[in-house]
Amino acid sequence: MADIDLSSVGKAFAGTPALQDITTRFEDGEFIALLGPSGCGKTTLLRILAGFETPSSGRLRIGGREMANADTGANLPPEDRNIGFVFQSYALWPHMSVRRNVSYPLEIRGLSKAEIARQAGAALAATGLDAYADRMPSDLSGGQRQRVALARCLVSDPCAVLLDEPLANLDVALRASMQGVFTDFHQRTGATMVYVTHDQAEAMAMADRIAVMDQGRIRQFDTPQALYERPQNRFVAEFVGRGTVLPVQAVAASGAALEAEVLGARIAVQAGHGPSRVSHVCLRPENLSIAETGDLRGKVSRITYMGGKYLLEAITACGAKLFLETRARFEVGAQLGLAISSPWAFAED
Repeated sequence: MADIDLSSVGKAFAGTPALQDITTRFEDGEFIALLGPSGCGKTTLLRILAGFETPSSGRLRIGGREMANADTGANLPPEDRNIGFVFQSYALWPHMSVRRNVSYPLEIRGLSKAEIARQAGAALAATGLDAYADRMPSDLSGGQRQRVALARCLVSDPCAVLLDEPLANLDVALRASMQGVFTDFHQRTGATMVYVTHDQAEAMAMADRIAVMDQGRIRQFDTPQALYERPQNRFVAEFVGRGTVLPVQAVAASGAALEAEVLGARIAVQAGHGPSRVSHVCLRPENLSIAETGDLRGKVSRITYMGGKYLLEAITACGAKLFLETRARFEVGAQLGLAISSPWAFAED
């Protein structure tokens, strides 16, 4: 397996930047998710890692081996990188059985029939496909086809595995079960995995760390918990999770704690910066509770049942939209007192 180092990597298409100054490191054995809206550059970055695209600037090293260098013009082709790639479309050969689809990369390498049979059998067993080895791809479900693509990737013993929105074509229930398949695959193999998705629930469920991307840049690269609880900028605070970003009118130190004025209420906040750097707060549903003597009042504008609890959307007098969760049901139009508890404050970049 291998770590991945990117140094000042950029990519432009017809003069328009798709990636800008990507400098980061994916550690050996990590499960990394590249998360962001359409057009943010996540698939372009994945294709540069695979060798399908050449960087316009910067350098890429995988496992200490230089794969691409824009200054020297070096760019190792995909077949020489020993990297597995799992496509959204599965990319299976329709005229080959499951076993042949999985073993074909080994045939290309010229391995003996006995070794091909051994390695293909191990890959099929690892992905739960033993019983389907002699079927054709057309006889499989979407989830089974995706596992065939994963087994074909595994059989080559790649130093890293790249996955381009592999669950996008599956229904909701199957996507949930396939998340378990990918997580088990990672734990069993210890492979360095880079997973592209626009679905934050997928990324939060599987990844060790998530690179949140926007306009060709990584806006924050952190654990799922840190991204949700301690966003570093407005884009991440609004893109990850549900919540509301509000400006701070004033902020001051109160002993070891910080107090900020938000929507006219003075509240205690958590922050990664001193008072001079704080400009906004992120109010998550768990930062709000119903209290008649609360910090402010809101009017319920929408109710969503979420299984055992309700998500309330409330509008304050100044028009701010807040979200909170409750086990009690309230009607649209109900007036609520809201208490704010220790939201995260940050400095907008």
